[in-house]
Amino acid sequence: MENKYASVYRKQHYGLVGKHSAVKVCHWTKKELSGEEGCYKGTFYGIRSHQCVQMTPALNSCTENCTFCWRFQGFDSMHISDEDDPELILEESIKAHRKLISGFKGNAKVTKERWEEAENPKHIAISLTGEPTLYSRLGEFIALAKKRGMTTFLVTNGTLPMVLEKLDPLPTQLYVTVAGPTKQIFNDVLNPALGNAWENFNRTLELLPSLDTRIVLRHTLVKDVNMPYLDEYAALDTKADPDFIECKGYVHVGQSITKLTMDNMPSHDSILEFSNALAGKIGYQFTADRRDSRVALISKDPSTAKIDFDEIFKARDEKMISVA
Repeated sequence: MENKYASVYRKQHYGLVGKHSAVKVCHWTKKELSGEEGCYKGTFYGIRSHQCVQMTPALNSCTENCTFCWRFQGFDSMHISDEDDPELILEESIKAHRKLISGFKGNAKVTKERWEEAENPKHIAISLTGEPTLYSRLGEFIALAKKRGMTTFLVTNGTLPMVLEKLDPLPTQLYVTVAGPTKQIFNDVLNPALGNAWENFNRTLELLPSLDTRIVLRHTLVKDVNMPYLDEYAALDTKADPDFIECKGYVHVGQSITKLTMDNMPSHDSILEFSNALAGKIGYQFTADRRDSRVALISKDPSTAKIDFDEIFKARDEKMISVA
């Protein structure tokens, strides 16, 4: 990839893939590789951070320009004009990820077993930056990841319900960002490029109960901007009927510091208060939290939060062997 933003991405340690994709090694991947605690998704769902590839197939394309986003937002359009094949994106993303973590092999804190596991990623977080549903071959990409024995978490802003409606196969877990409790706040905070973004977003929420996969709503909460608005969030959450809701506090880092202030960061205690109050309104249960990530999880059924990834991988390995 060579475009006007390539030097910026490389400086921020992105691994550029093809014409419109990228990977970046997460802070939590590095931590878990070094024997420390991994991502909150490990606490909530059982994800192994050191075996996770964080990537995007839409590096320069998005339908929103969120004020709380800490990523570099080099969004040129809402269309990927010259798309790479999903096979190339998957294989090159894994290669780029391996290259980015290569320096950890000589780290005294990284065990041989942990290193070998990291070299064999089992999970893809399609969430780095941009709006992944703008990549028209996303379903093929997810299918290839599944065939390779990998689980997938897809994060979307929900402004393209027509894509989610036809997406096949669906990811292991589908995240939808819900950070605008009213139309006015939605427009002010998320800065959508689509004129009917709010209407599309609500169509997505209405669609979610019919999708046969695990559904998570993520409330990115900005103090004095989009919280508490408990009744408004409760109405949106009830419409979507998700399996889980993550209530995550805004963190004043990256590009967001030009748009928000330190005072906009809610305390973890206020996140807990919000989560418990919201759970009470919609009949969910408080399930878990991570203070270091300012995030809490509420669930319809807390017993279903942890995914048995070993069983998923075992079943897929057996299926791949039988096909071969």
